[in-house]
Amino acid sequence: MRTLLDEVEPDDLRAVFRRVHRELEQSPALRRYVFLGGSYLAALDGTGYFSSKKVHCEACQQKVNSKTGEVTYYHQMLGGVIIHPALREVIPLMPEPILRVDGEDKNDCERNAAKRFLDRLKQDYPYLTFTITEDALSPNAPHIRELLKHQYHFILGVKSGDHAYLFEHVALARQAGRTTEYEEHEGKTLHRFSFINGVPLNQSSPDVQVNFVEYWEIKAGKTQHFSWVTDFTVTPLNVVMIMRGGRARWKVENETFNTLKNQGYHFEHNFGHGQNHLSVVFAVLMMLAFLVDQIQQLGDALFQAVLKKKKRLIRVRERMRALFDTLDFQSMAELYQAILYGYRVQVEIGASP
Repeated sequence: MRTLLDEVEPDDLRAVFRRVHRELEQSPALRRYVFLGGSYLAALDGTGYFSSKKVHCEACQQKVNSKTGEVTYYHQMLGGVIIHPALREVIPLMPEPILRVDGEDKNDCERNAAKRFLDRLKQDYPYLTFTITEDALSPNAPHIRELLKHQYHFILGVKSGDHAYLFEHVALARQAGRTTEYEEHEGKTLHRFSFINGVPLNQSSPDVQVNFVEYWEIKAGKTQHFSWVTDFTVTPLNVVMIMRGGRARWKVENETFNTLKNQGYHFEHNFGHGQNHLSVVFAVLMMLAFLVDQIQQLGDALFQAVLKKKKRLIRVRERMRALFDTLDFQSMAELYQAILYGYRVQVEIGASP
């Protein structure tokens, strides 16, 4: 299997993702993910899945220890998942590998991968509109221009240390009374907002205008603070949903990468690195398997019952492997039924057990 898969171009698996998504589009499940403006909220982030000081290929990125000169070889990818603030399940999209040809600086690598990811997302789903949400490393003028070129919306995290000009501009606007201050109570939680539309992202790109949202979640003894830029015109009617969309970005980390690494998929395990594409292909195949599982978790009653019985996905995986290694099943449904209801092994008289 490793020999065969090493020769497979990772991008050849893109058609399989599209096919699974087309099946999902025929069900009511995808409609539950519709976000602001009829768009689908997609969270993007980079992650690593392979690291070694010995095993490597030409596409590996390299990190050199400045003191010892020791080289660490590693692979990363830019992952994207369709999310919704009210839903736990995520819908993975075809990831974009981050390879050595992209350069050696992490931020530049993710930036280049993001450009390719957006280009291919538009090619694969030209009839869908997306709202892209990312962390505070993403808001720069070239990236925002790229998002707008594809007619995508965005909700991007910003931090005062990285976007000093923007925050200074907003502070002056607040002193002049040009920001909108808005509060909303939810039980014992106070949601406090301050927002303004049409401000420059930075001094070097005054033509890139964004809308700015600052938010405080205030509970007894605890206050959390967040801020984002968006292309949605912010009003008291939509600012709460914009906030929830921005905060839902963590689902690409916790509900996706953390699940892949710690819930039985063994995403970071070296199943085989190969000389050409093997490591990348294995990572993409794991994301594909995760997509199928998430769809089952979202809409398959049998899978949901199995997950409820075992309580954790990793326990479902362990039981599936044990049964798969020892018994013959005609379908995945039979395998899930065996986990849910139990099973009997019938041995014919005179036959070997």
